[in-house]
Amino acid sequence: MLISPLPSKHMNSRTTRARIERRLLFETSMVRDPRADIIEQSPFYGSKQKIHRVHAGQRSTQTSPINNFFRVMSQTQPKLHKGNIWHFSDEEKKHLLYATAAFTLALGFMSAGGLRGLSSNGTAGWIIQILLSMPIMLIAVGPAFVLHEIGHKIIAKKNGCWAEFRADPKGLQFGVLISLFLGILFMAPGAVMVAGLVTRRQNGHIAIAGPLVNLGLFVIGIPLGALLFMLTNAHDYSSMGYLVDGTLIWQSMVYDIVLYWIGANIILGLFNMLPFGPLDGVKVKDWNNGVWWGLFLIFLSPVIIFLMTPYSPMTLVIWLSNLV
Repeated sequence: MLISPLPSKHMNSRTTRARIERRLLFETSMVRDPRADIIEQSPFYGSKQKIHRVHAGQRSTQTSPINNFFRVMSQTQPKLHKGNIWHFSDEEKKHLLYATAAFTLALGFMSAGGLRGLSSNGTAGWIIQILLSMPIMLIAVGPAFVLHEIGHKIIAKKNGCWAEFRADPKGLQFGVLISLFLGILFMAPGAVMVAGLVTRRQNGHIAIAGPLVNLGLFVIGIPLGALLFMLTNAHDYSSMGYLVDGTLIWQSMVYDIVLYWIGANIILGLFNMLPFGPLDGVKVKDWNNGVWWGLFLIFLSPVIIFLMTPYSPMTLVIWLSNLV
């Protein structure tokens, strides 16, 4: 008995459907499992990691006389703490203390003009300027640095990571010496070390936390500064030194606290939002380009206004203080 073949159109339909199914199966099998990002970066061109590995760097346990001078302890193996996100280990407290102390000393040298200030102020006046400037810088600039790092730490721990601040001995040494000899501040005091598995979004949130803290401190500083000026008339002493004919001009110190508080938070926030190297801007831009542009322009705007117009954030503070 002869069996007639199926019509060609049915054969073509079945063949086409089979080919489509095989192609879909092949393409589906080629989709990379995002969990593979934990082990290695994606080899496919143009693809981005969906899961990032962040880890605490290990440093040499060798010490040097300069390290001992700054009393920055050698790095130890991180110990995971399962508890409150506000927990600070003894090791972390030491590193925060030493970094803040070195940062404040460098700011004191900068305020005195470095070694060049010796010629204009004399040895006694130079030392007095440093000693009077250091508490002002600690109050005004210290929170901009410390709270910035704590912002990273808190968000990292909320995302299930180990996170602790570690000072950078070389960065501290370099910053103090540059400030002493040149009278300018350029320092990398340290950073929050993070260990754990995070997505790109979580990594961006951890990175943006620090600059957002600086933005918040900047905004808070404007009404608080205006209130201080209303109570003390400190803005009338903006051009005076801290010590005049043996008299301490504390109003001038109050003015500089407000000035450095506002300036430090803008500069630190803008610098960290730059999309280069290990700065926060790199991770924020990798997570969300629009968010990076928005925050970067927010920090950049006061700087442009200050450079291109006679106005500045301090102009707003003084204007608010004169309303009452």
